[in-house]
Amino acid sequence: MTHEGGCLCGAVRYKAEGEPLNVRVCHCRNCQKAMGSPFLARALFPQDALTVTGETARYSTSEHLDRVFCPRCGTRLFSWRSNGTAAGVALATFDDRNAFAPSDHIWVSEKMNWVCLDDGLPQYPEGP
Repeated sequence: MTHEGGCLCGAVRYKAEGEPLNVRVCHCRNCQKAMGSPFLARALFPQDALTVTGETARYSTSEHLDRVFCPRCGTRLFSWRSNGTAAGVALATFDDRNAFAPSDHIWVSEKMNWVCLDDGLPQYPEGP
C-alpha cells in the first residue's frame, strides 16, 4: 500500500510504501518546539520506504534526530533519524489525514498541563 502526502504549498510531496512501524503521539519538549504545537502525531516508517520530491530543509534537534520541513511554506513534515533507520511522518501531512490512528502516547512526563488524554490509549512517561 502507498500513502501519499505533502506540504501546505505543494512544493514537497512524498510517498510512504507499506505500513508504518508504529503510530504514536509524542509530547516531548523537542517535538512541542519543533511543531509549534502541544505534540507531534506521527507514523514511523523505515527511511527506505519513503520517496520525497521537492526541496526540503532540515534542522538537527539532537545528535539523533533532524526535523525536515518545506523551506517555502514551513510545513514540518518529518522527524528524520540521523542513523538512517526511520523517519516519523507527521500524520496531518498525509493526503488522507485519517489513514492512521495512534496506538499510544509517549513522553507524557513533558505533556502540557492543559492537555487532557482521555482516549484510552497507553501512556508512557518517556519512550515505551
